[in-house]
Amino acid sequence: MNQHCFSKMVDISSKQPTVRVAVARGIVEAPATLMQLLRDGELHSPKGPIFQTAVVAGTMAAKRTSDLLPLCHPLPVEGCEISIKTTGRRITIEARVRTTHKTGVEMEALTAVSVAALCVYDMGKAVSHGIVIRDIRLLKKTGGKSDYRA
Repeated sequence: MNQHCFSKMVDISSKQPTVRVAVARGIVEAPATLMQLLRDGELHSPKGPIFQTAVVAGTMAAKRTSDLLPLCHPLPVEGCEISIKTTGRRITIEARVRTTHKTGVEMEALTAVSVAALCVYDMGKAVSHGIVIRDIRLLKKTGGKSDYRA
């Protein structure tokens, strides 16, 4: 079977700019030993504090999403808030990204969560490689033609 695949960036020139917000979440599961060190503040990474560094990494990733995903429009990220909470062996990372533009920021929010989770893995692997990243998903988006809520 002969298939032709064509990729193209979606033309958004006729759309009107609106306020767009997207919220994404991801879970990092870590062994109890790593979680205890994080809670006690005793994990000293040569790269710095894990959660603060993950927030910076996620924010930088949101701003660079179009450099990572080939057909993603470059957007002016006007706001990016990343929160990290721990419960038991779970680290919950949530990103809220905002812009006023012609297309949404879902990919920016998902990229922010993904890279923040990878940063936690990178900085925690000195203690354990038993870290699992899972359940990265879009929770909601507003603005544009339609809203979404998981």
